[in-house]
Amino acid sequence: MSRDKLQDPLVDELFRAILALENIDECYRFFEDLCTTAEIKAMAQRLAVARYLRQGVTYSAIAAATGASTATISRVKRFLNYGADGYNLILDRLDKKE
Repeated sequence: MSRDKLQDPLVDELFRAILALENIDECYRFFEDLCTTAEIKAMAQRLAVARYLRQGVTYSAIAAATGASTATISRVKRFLNYGADGYNLILDRLDKKE
């Protein structure tokens, strides 16, 4: 997705709100109000898929571990390789914290 298509004052405000969260409990509280359980779980699943793909795990093993469809895995792989580099950015930061 092009940043030009996404960028909007309302989206900017959403991202500022997310950046203002201070801990996991606050994240749970905010996202429970903002998203459905299915939406939150789908985002978490895509992040897990991206991590597995970076580790070189096979599609079948990723599907078994996460429950993601091969279509979801393919989509995440496309964004991991050709997207805005957001997955790599956050996974690199998470890896540094571990």
